Amino acid sequence: MAALALTVVPVATGLTLDTSAVTATALGDTAPCGSNRFLYVFNGDASSKTVTVNTPGTVSGVAIANVAVTVAAGKTAAIPLTNIFRGADGRASITYDSVTAVKVACFELGT
Repeated sequence: MAALALTVVPVATGLTLDTSAVTATALGDTAPCGSNRFLYVFNGDASSKTVTVNTPGTVSGVAIANVAVTVAAGKTAAIPLTNIFRGADGRASITYDSVTAVKVACFELGT
């Protein structure tokens, strides 16, 4: 798994999201969790892709379901990385059904 870096989106100037994106890793990626953070996903392939964010917590001993987001061909998605996804290392664990033409980045909205 690759550790995605956190990029802060400046309030005064904004940011072009796609210029910060990197190729998704076949074995998955990790990203820091917290308020105002999100995973940007661009699917440049001709088929849809499913991005799954692991939810390691439980409620009354029952596992919380992972979040799976389908990103259509040629589209982008923003997936919130709230603390519900925080693993023991403070990072979310992210996997992809395929990484062909998929680019990702982790952002935090500036305050």
